[in-house]
Amino acid sequence: MIYLQISEEKYEYDIRGLLMAFYPHEEIEKHPWDTPAQNACEESAPCPQKISRENIPHPQKTNHTSLAVPAPWRRRLRVFYGSSQASLSLSIRTETNGRASLIDLTETAVCEPAQTSQAKSALKRALYRLLQKDTQKTLPWGTLTGIRPTKIAMHLLEQGQTEKEIASYMEQEYLASEEKIRLSLEIACREKQILQGIDYTNGYSLYIGIPFCPTTCLYCSFTSYPFSRYAAQADAYLAAVEQELAWTAKAFRGKTLNTIYFGGGTPTTLEASQLDRLLCFVEQHFDLSNLKELTVEAGRPDSITKEKLRALKQHNISRISINPQTMKQETLDLIGRRHSAAQIREAFGLARESGFNNINMDLILGLPGETIDDVRKTMEELKQLRPDSITVHSLAIKRAARLNQFWEQYAHLSMENSDQTMAVAAAAARELGLFPYYLYRQKNMAGNLENVGYAAPGKEGIYNILIMEEKQTIVAVGAGSMSKRVYPDGRIERRENVKDVNQYIERIGEMIERKRVLLSD
Repeated sequence: MIYLQISEEKYEYDIRGLLMAFYPHEEIEKHPWDTPAQNACEESAPCPQKISRENIPHPQKTNHTSLAVPAPWRRRLRVFYGSSQASLSLSIRTETNGRASLIDLTETAVCEPAQTSQAKSALKRALYRLLQKDTQKTLPWGTLTGIRPTKIAMHLLEQGQTEKEIASYMEQEYLASEEKIRLSLEIACREKQILQGIDYTNGYSLYIGIPFCPTTCLYCSFTSYPFSRYAAQADAYLAAVEQELAWTAKAFRGKTLNTIYFGGGTPTTLEASQLDRLLCFVEQHFDLSNLKELTVEAGRPDSITKEKLRALKQHNISRISINPQTMKQETLDLIGRRHSAAQIREAFGLARESGFNNINMDLILGLPGETIDDVRKTMEELKQLRPDSITVHSLAIKRAARLNQFWEQYAHLSMENSDQTMAVAAAAARELGLFPYYLYRQKNMAGNLENVGYAAPGKEGIYNILIMEEKQTIVAVGAGSMSKRVYPDGRIERRENVKDVNQYIERIGEMIERKRVLLSD
């Protein structure tokens, strides 16, 4: 357990982010600043002796995390904010031959009150150095936790800075590795080129959420409900979505619609006639003359049929996604996908036969029990299929996921990702002629790594870039969806719809009013 005490709470989120990155399996327990840390003398362990900083045993020899210490905490982090600087101290409990000891590490950071962003960066760098001393490890993204690295690089490119200047800034400010800085810059340069024709001022994108799936995957935290239990409400749900769409079309008449994304859930869980109904409604109510992309998630191969693909093709869908996550059958069974690897191949072939020439495939690295050899085998299978884009995710376990809620059932399985595993996926993507075009990171990602989209030139997912770079207003309809308004000065405001399907249907008037408040001038 990590015992956390902070004299002020303004940077607690950032502190927790770094702690979780360095100690992914440790519980963090916060205590009030004025409560003295629980001493080892209170437990059965002998009273700890102090070890001076100069005489700290080498961490690789001490191996703190593997020691069985009978006290309630192994590490205590205290962060105190003064008038111009923050003081950080990390106490580490160790035990040798039944005798407990405390190792104290300290760092300071200049934190001028008037410079909030600089103060936060300085604090995170100091904390990073402190935790690095203890663990003897570095993080590939340095102090960047929960931040979109390419957004930083893109912003500096638009300001006219050179790639060399940006690389130097990201290394000094965020302590990021050379490899990750290079990846950020490559993607930012490609994003800038792809987005040249996008109207930020008078344009917008549209997200349509279909919160149904054949089954809910073990790692999933999205708004998703088994279609077998909600089939009777599907038409009523679509009627509610159509009300939101009708309001949006009227409110945004005269504006440029650049991209549409049908997500979920799995939209192709709907029947072919229901897909046709919804797409017809969109065509009747929106001006699609400036549309650059219309994507439909067909993520679950067990939701795909010839009839559904025919319905999508009739409406000029430009991009679909068929997501295996892995091609290892044992893992598919474990995570609740309820389909076979053979079905993935069949669904992909069916989509090609139906005329789709822009097919994405999602993968997740770090799934329970998977090894680097499993990833190699998955990538070999994808090379045979030759998708037009591959999105490589590093497993992120969120609170709402069943994998988190029933963690003890899966704790014996390895859920690790590494730079080496990501490199296997990246190399295979490049062999297919696919290049990285967007990137984002999440909390609790395996290996503290990232999600990267690779695509053939001209087959990139434009909506994916827009949602990550936050340069354009996105209007989202459907249960659990979130609209995002981007103001000319860069300010962003959000409004979320209720997640429950029945509540969404019953309260559709309220959902529309939420949009009116957010999006009306």
